[in-house]
Amino acid sequence: MKPRLTLRWIVFAVAVFVMNFPVISTLVTAFKSPGEVSRNPSLWIETPTFENFATVLTTSDRLNIYNYLWNSTVAAGIGAVLPIVVAFPLAWAIVRRGVGRAILFPLVVNLRALPLIIFAIPIYMMFSVAGLLDTRLGLGLILAVVNLPLALMLLVNAVAEIPHEIEEAAHMDGARLPRLLFRIVLPLCRPALITTFIFGFITAWNEFLFGLMLTTSKAVPMTVGASFFFATSGGGVQWGVAAAVMVVAALPPLALGLVMYRRITGSLVAGAVKG
Repeated sequence: MKPRLTLRWIVFAVAVFVMNFPVISTLVTAFKSPGEVSRNPSLWIETPTFENFATVLTTSDRLNIYNYLWNSTVAAGIGAVLPIVVAFPLAWAIVRRGVGRAILFPLVVNLRALPLIIFAIPIYMMFSVAGLLDTRLGLGLILAVVNLPLALMLLVNAVAEIPHEIEEAAHMDGARLPRLLFRIVLPLCRPALITTFIFGFITAWNEFLFGLMLTTSKAVPMTVGASFFFATSGGGVQWGVAAAVMVVAALPPLALGLVMYRRITGSLVAGAVKG
């Protein structure tokens, strides 16, 4: 039994290392000097340095990572919260009233399967007319549209898990629809709401296409702004700086996912086993 257990752990460790090798390599490169990056491609760091992080975190007129972080935070916040606001009452109407169950619900969910690039031209034209180009609000709105199918699917499943008898009892006690939704159903959906927000925030934070297409200077998100740190004046790539800025860009969603990990897993398995 022990050799089998040992072999299992070895296989697990190898699988973890292989799947996370790009992340490990990026993290190691971030602590190497430019000279060491060129002569030492291994995962071993001869002389650790924080020079790359100092370069990234030092503000300048052209490159300001704090602005990029703030833009991403605002846009991702809008892109995570707005779908919940729209999808929650719609999910209740789909489950309890059957509104749009046959057409609207499958249509909205299946929209996420389409490549986002096909929406690029019409969205750019609409945003240009509406004055939303290069604004945090405009970027947040399109990120909300991207997250809406996932939010609707998660919340429909969450509402469907709530026993209908609870709502019937509240209705018999005189609860009107707004009170029923926001005082009874909403608290019961809290785990799903948290999961929806986390997935939506991470998805919005990592979105690159619309950030590149809809912003130029004022509302550039972190995913796009990170690419500005790569090139040198001579046309080469600062691999150490590039790795450092990628590490910084990955920290907010990584921290959010780690802090809320238990809530995510608890929500995903809720209702999977019924007694």
